[in-house]
Order: sequence, then structure tokens, then C-alpha cells
Amino acid sequence: MGKEQPVLILLRHGQSLWNLENRFTGWKDIDLSEAGKLEASHAAVLLKKSTKT
Repeated sequence: MGKEQPVLILLRHGQSLWNLENRFTGWKDIDLSEAGKLEASHAAVLLKKSTKT
């Protein structure tokens, strides 16, 4: 009793430049688009809020 359960958080990356161009992705490490950078920043805020005790 009283033990905290571990939490698993799955997070997908934000939009990449190739996603934006509707190109195949998965074989190269492509930079994020501006929208992807905003998505990543938003995800960081949400993660920070979710881990506060």
C-alpha cells in the first residue's frame, strides 16, 4: 500500500519538414518544421505539468 505506480508516457515527435512536404520519412533524421517546434514545446509544458507532485 502507498506505493506509487510507474507512469509510461508515449510521445510522438512534432511535424518534420518532410511531413510537411508529404515525403516518406523514417530513414533520415529530418529537422522539425516551425509547427513541429511549437508542438514539441507544448508537449514539454504538458509533461512538466504532469510530473509535478
